[in-house]
Amino acid sequence: MSKRTVTETQSSYSDGQAFSKVRASGTRRENAIDTSEMGEFEDAWEDEIESDEEVVNTKEGDNDEEGEFVFPERVCSLRQWLSAGMDVDEVLPPIEESDEQLPTQDVFIPGRHTLGKDEILEPDDSVYEMRHSMNVNWPCLSFDVLRDNLGDERQRYPATAYIVAGTQADAAKNNEVSVYKMTSLHRTQKDSDDSDAEDDDDEDNLDEDAVLEYRSIPHFGGVNRIRAQPLPPSTPLPPVSSPYYVASWAETGKVHVWDVRPLIESLDVPGYTVDKKRTNNPAHTVNAHGRTEGFAMDWAADSGNPAALRLLTGDIHSKIYQTTTTQTGFLTQSQAFTSHTSSVEDLQWSPAESTVFASCSADQSIRIWDVRMKGRKNALAVTPAHESDVNVISWNKTTSYLLLSGGDEGGIKAWDLRNLSNAASAPSPVASFTWHKAPVTAIEWHPSEDSIFAASGADDQVTLWDLAVEQDDDESGAPMEDGSQESVPPQLLFVHQGQKDVKEVHWHPQIPGAVISTALDGFNIFKTISV
Repeated sequence: MSKRTVTETQSSYSDGQAFSKVRASGTRRENAIDTSEMGEFEDAWEDEIESDEEVVNTKEGDNDEEGEFVFPERVCSLRQWLSAGMDVDEVLPPIEESDEQLPTQDVFIPGRHTLGKDEILEPDDSVYEMRHSMNVNWPCLSFDVLRDNLGDERQRYPATAYIVAGTQADAAKNNEVSVYKMTSLHRTQKDSDDSDAEDDDDEDNLDEDAVLEYRSIPHFGGVNRIRAQPLPPSTPLPPVSSPYYVASWAETGKVHVWDVRPLIESLDVPGYTVDKKRTNNPAHTVNAHGRTEGFAMDWAADSGNPAALRLLTGDIHSKIYQTTTTQTGFLTQSQAFTSHTSSVEDLQWSPAESTVFASCSADQSIRIWDVRMKGRKNALAVTPAHESDVNVISWNKTTSYLLLSGGDEGGIKAWDLRNLSNAASAPSPVASFTWHKAPVTAIEWHPSEDSIFAASGADDQVTLWDLAVEQDDDESGAPMEDGSQESVPPQLLFVHQGQKDVKEVHWHPQIPGAVISTALDGFNIFKTISV
């Protein structure tokens, strides 16, 4: 992302002309022909053109007839034009190249640089394979990616993506849970001198605006967090007769479970009528939290039985409840998990053990739980894990002993869970970064690459990282352009900017490398050349 002044985008010429104007009539030559000595000039077209008086009286806007030459402010006959002379021999002075250099474009880094009054951020599209921005009616604090039937490992463009999101409207009654369909996600067009002609004809390279369609259901109260039920990889979308559940954490203290499968069908099938009794009424509501709102929530499904779902919800009063599916619907257990001493900020089920989950809290701790343990207390803990609130965590789905955490101080840490014990001293993280200069708002491992993750922060950054990148002994990272002593971590692959107040970021599991983020000003979906 580079910055330049607004005035630099305008023309540098004061009169709007690149060069000085040349008069249409030119300068009269000194050796003009003397018609008095040569006799009268015979005009072969004399009978076919108008007289001088007729030409002068020609009204503006009349069609020009053959034999007339029209200039901006005068009309003359062929005879008058010849007698006036033509400046065919006049040589214009050569155009000298300007010594003025083009303005330099600097990389803008939040927390280190500040935009001036007349400065704007401009993306460098040469580092994006795809980049689109979409605005919505109300900001969405949270969203999740929905599975579709378009296939896995998709590489072709234009791409299509489905997400579910919850709004933060101006009044509780105006909120909604919406299913969005993003289409016409074309490849980002780049300026290239050596582009092949075949690429010019390829529809994948069209640079068109994305299309955003949606279907909504009413939701009383702002949506703090929303999550969709997990579907195993390579599993098709359930048929429209089967449910596809999402859970919403409302600011009212309620957790609602919705069936959004008919909304997806309505977006895909023209004329499909949504059964509002099925979609507008929650399939289940968790009332165990009372009127205490929360943000932490995570789904899990049994590998052998995807319909056997487990849902965890944590509130700001440190309580965690579990909800499971039964033959007749959902059941929320009455006894809470209680080891945290402050707000539960995030929850993650273990990808390897169906009874184990992790939590993080504003009490600066990360805790590991086993639902089979009596007393509903944690089994292991990292205390303190961060200098401030631990906002988010992510459990690696392919390397199950790795856990990421993001703190309110802006720190990112990677933990090896094999190092955890009940010892009084907290283990050290296997990696730690302090790039973000504001609270980390989201963090998520790549769905298939076990060393890559994405993070977002309140400093308006979405960052992509690769822990597999190692720093050489004789290198200390790339230096900062502003001359500061702090260097860019070699593990930092990419910084995406341009959004205001970024809240969440997710990888698209079916489009490798595609990242979706939500912020105060809408959604971004992009794919970089780095991942």
